Amino acid sequence: MDYETGKRRDLENESLLGSRNGKRGWFPSRLAVWTLFVWGSVVFMKTLNATVNSEHSLSPKRWPWGFKVNKPELNRVSFENVRNATFVPQLHNVQWIGGSHSHDDMGLFLKEEGEAYVVKSVADEKYSRALLSAKTFVYDGYNYSIDYLQASPDLKQVLVRSNTTKNWRHSTFGSYFLINPTSDSVHLLGHEIAKVQWSPNSKDLAFVHANDLYIYSSQSYTISKRITDDGSAQVFNGKPDWVYEEEVFEGDSAMWWSPQGDYLAFLKINETEVFEFPIPYFSQHEDDVYPEVRSIKYPKSGSPNPIANLMIYTLDTQDLSGVKTGHNMTLITEVVWVGDAQILCKASDRSSDVLSVILADAKSPGLSQVPRVESSEDGWWEITYHTSYVGQDSAKGREEDGYVDLIPVDGYNHLAYYSPANTTEPVILTNGTWEVVNGPAAIDLETNDVYFVATKKSSTERHIYKVNLKDPLNVKEISDTTIDGYFSVSFSSGARFALVSYLGPEVPYQKIIDLKPESTAASEGIAGKTLFYLEENKSLKNRLKGYAVPHRIFKEIHLGEDKDGNAIIANSYEILPIGFNPELKNHYPVFFYAYGGPNSQQVAKTFSVGFNEVVATQLNAIVVVVDGRGTGFKGKDFRSLVRDNLGDAEAQDQISAAKLYADKPFVDAEKISLFGWSYGGYLTLKTLEKDAGQTFKYGMSVAPVTDWRLYDSVYTERYMHTPQENKAGYAKAKVHNATALGGANRFLLMHGSGDDNVHFQNSLRFLDLLDLAGVENYDMHVFPDSDHSIRYHNANNIVYDKLLGWAGQAFEGKFLK
Repeated sequence: MDYETGKRRDLENESLLGSRNGKRGWFPSRLAVWTLFVWGSVVFMKTLNATVNSEHSLSPKRWPWGFKVNKPELNRVSFENVRNATFVPQLHNVQWIGGSHSHDDMGLFLKEEGEAYVVKSVADEKYSRALLSAKTFVYDGYNYSIDYLQASPDLKQVLVRSNTTKNWRHSTFGSYFLINPTSDSVHLLGHEIAKVQWSPNSKDLAFVHANDLYIYSSQSYTISKRITDDGSAQVFNGKPDWVYEEEVFEGDSAMWWSPQGDYLAFLKINETEVFEFPIPYFSQHEDDVYPEVRSIKYPKSGSPNPIANLMIYTLDTQDLSGVKTGHNMTLITEVVWVGDAQILCKASDRSSDVLSVILADAKSPGLSQVPRVESSEDGWWEITYHTSYVGQDSAKGREEDGYVDLIPVDGYNHLAYYSPANTTEPVILTNGTWEVVNGPAAIDLETNDVYFVATKKSSTERHIYKVNLKDPLNVKEISDTTIDGYFSVSFSSGARFALVSYLGPEVPYQKIIDLKPESTAASEGIAGKTLFYLEENKSLKNRLKGYAVPHRIFKEIHLGEDKDGNAIIANSYEILPIGFNPELKNHYPVFFYAYGGPNSQQVAKTFSVGFNEVVATQLNAIVVVVDGRGTGFKGKDFRSLVRDNLGDAEAQDQISAAKLYADKPFVDAEKISLFGWSYGGYLTLKTLEKDAGQTFKYGMSVAPVTDWRLYDSVYTERYMHTPQENKAGYAKAKVHNATALGGANRFLLMHGSGDDNVHFQNSLRFLDLLDLAGVENYDMHVFPDSDHSIRYHNANNIVYDKLLGWAGQAFEGKFLK
C-alpha cells in the first residue's frame, strides 16, 4: 500500500506531491546527439523531497540555482506551473542489452531515432544496428502501433505489444507480435496476452493467456507447448494474482527462465479459497442506470490467502514438477536461478516472522534442501528482489556457484556472499550503522566487484559504492560523497558502463560513465570516466531562475525519549514561506505532511517542486515533514518497534514534532494541521485521535485505512500478525475513538469509491462510527469510480484543489468552533 518505498511503491500523486526516487562539472561537449540517447519515456522522480541541507538564517539566502529569494520580480510557485510540469526534470530510462561479461560488454542499448528503433553502443559510437524502421506495422491488413518493444537476447528478432489495456497497478493486457527484421515478417503470438518473456536462448518465449502458460517458438512461429491447462479466474500460472502483484512481486510476472533456457520456473497461484470483494462503478457509461459491479479476489487480514506453488518445467522432456517449500512457508517472495539447473526460492510464513531459503535441483524433480531458516527476531522480513547469482569461475577465484543477498547484520541491512549456494555461513561483504538499499545493483563477474547504493553517508542520501567478493568490508566510493547527493544507477549487461542519475538535492542530471577507463579524471568527483551527459536539465535550471521557490531545510529533530529513556531522533525537513520573518509573533500556520508507513521514507534529499511548495507559497505556511519511528533506513530498532502496534508511536512522533513547532514564537499554535494519503491518511486520523485537539487543530485524510482488518493480508500481517493472533493490537490500531477526533476543530476526509487497494469500505465504516458518536466536525468528498490514485474524470485536480482550499479556510479561521 505504500506510496514511497520503503515499500517501493510508485507515488501515485507525484504530479503534485512532487518527485520521488531515491536521489543525485558538468557539460562536456562530446556528441550532443548523445543527449537524445534514451529508451523509454521521460519519467517523474518518485519522492516528496529535495533541495538544500542547511539551516535558515535572517540574511538573504542564495539558492542552489543561483538567485536570491528576496528578488521582488520572481514568480511564485502555483498549482498552474506545478501541473504543467514547469518544475519537472527530464529523466530517461536506458534499455541495456548485450553480453553478460565486462570483457565483451560494448554497452549496447536500444534507442529511438526518429521513427526507428536502433541498437547503439557506448563503447563504439560508430556502431549502429537498426531493429525496426517504424513505430507502426501492418498485420493482416490492420495497422498497429508499438506500445512496448523488447529485442531477443541475440538481437535477431523483436517482440512488440500493441492494443495495451491496463489491468491492476503493474499489469496490462495486449496483443503481442514477433517481428523478424531480416525477413520483414510479422507473426502474432495472440491477443489479450498478460505477459511474455524471452528465453536466454533467443529461441523460445513464454507467455500467459487466460492464466495458462505457453511456450512459443521464434523459429517455427508456432506454439510449441502448452504447459498448463488449469488456468482460470481462480488459478494463475506465471502471472501474479492481485495480492501477489500488489504486495509481493510489485510487478506483473511470476515466471523465471534458467540461465541457459533449459528450464522455466513459474508460480501456480490458486485463490479459490480467497474471498471476493465487490466494487460498484457508477460513472462508467452515461446510459447505465445500474452500477457495474466488479469483484476482485482480495484476502483481508486473517482470511484465507491464495496458495502459491513453485513449479519447474523442463523443455527437453516436457516434465513438470513442484518445489516443496515447507508446511508453514505459505508466501513465496523471491525466486532466483543460482546455477544452470539450481533454483533458489525464498518463502515465509504468512506473518513474515520466519524466512526459509529453499534450493532445488531441476535435474532431480521433487528434491530440495533448506540451508537457511532464519527468524526475524521481533521484527519482520521485508520482501527483497535483488538476490544476485554469482557463477562458478575458478580463474576468478570462485570455486562454486553462489549468490549475493541482503541480510540483517547487527540490525542494519547489508550484503552477504553465499558460496556454495547451500552454505549457512556467508561472507559478510558490508557492515556498519548504515544500510544497503534493496541489494546488489550489479556484479562484475570479471573483477568480482559488487556495486550497490547505500545510506553510508546519511540515511537521507543515496550514494553508489562497490565492494569486492575477495576483499569484504573494504567499501569504496563511486559517487562523490563530499557533496549532498541522492543517486540511482543502472548498469550495462557486463557492469562496465553505468547510467548514473543524480536526483537531488539540486537540479537532477544523468551521465554515462565507463568504470574501466584507461585513465580517470579525478576532478570529476566520481569513479570511472564520464563519457557524456545524457541529461543536464539546462532548461529547468533556467526556468527556476524566474521563480522564488521555497527550499527545504533538512535536519534531525529530537522528539523526546522512548520508554527506555533513549532519545528519539528523527529525520525531518521544513519549508519556510518566501519572505519568512522569525520576528513575527503567533503568525505562521504549520502544515504537516506525513506518510509514516513501516520501512518507508519521505525525508530524502531529492529535487522536487510540488504540492508542499505550493502550500508554503500560497498559504504562507511552514510545511513540515517528519519520518518518525517505524520508517526505514535507520536500522531495525527504529522501525521494528511498531510491530503489532501500528499507529501508536507514529502518531506520538507527529504530535511531539507539532508541539516543538507550537512552542516557536513565530508559529500560530491554533493553526497546525496534518495531511496524509493512504497510510498517511490513516496516520492523520490516528494522530488526531491520540491528540484530541490539543496540538493538531486540523487534519486532511485521503484514502485512509481505518481498520486493519479491512486491508490485505500480506501487507497487514507483516506488521500486525493476524487478527486472531493479535486481537488487542488490531482493536488499538483501529481508528476507534470518535469522541477524541471530535476534539479537533475540523477534519477533511476524501476517498475514491473505486479504490481496489484501500477499499472505500474503510471510510464508510469510519463515517458510521462518527454518526454513532454524534461527531459532525468534518467534511467529506467522494470521487466516483476513482481508484487509490484518485484520477478518474479530473479527480486528481479536484483532490488537490480541495486540499489547498480547505487548508486555506482552516488557517483563515473559517472552521473555528
